[in-house]
Amino acid sequence: MIQFFMPMIPPTVTAQEHQVAVRNGKPHFYNPPELAKAKEKLCANLATHKPERKLEGALRLVVKWCFPVTPNHKVGEYKITRPDTDNLNKLLKDCMTQVGFWNDDAQVASEICEKFYSDITGIWIRIDEL
Repeated sequence: MIQFFMPMIPPTVTAQEHQVAVRNGKPHFYNPPELAKAKEKLCANLATHKPERKLEGALRLVVKWCFPVTPNHKVGEYKITRPDTDNLNKLLKDCMTQVGFWNDDAQVASEICEKFYSDITGIWIRIDEL
């Protein structure tokens, strides 16, 4: 089991925000600056928690996204606005693959993802080998 907390204001940009440009009649996908910054931020924070060896086999990933409290929301209240949990986790898993937590995020066979408001902002992650 690996478990850690990354204190930060979680990024709200998601992996779905790729852009496309056409060059010489061919589409070229790229990350807009905001998405590139979010990936850089996540990868840098994840790198300090990278396991000594890549995890193998089936994995369970539990993620709790802790967003800043706002005047209209209290501590512990679930966040039911964008970004969607699946889009948040897609970016996170892509970064975890890039950093070297596992060979392929397809290994994540079980996933629990929650997002809520908290005084302490960040991302709590737990990974279990099944």
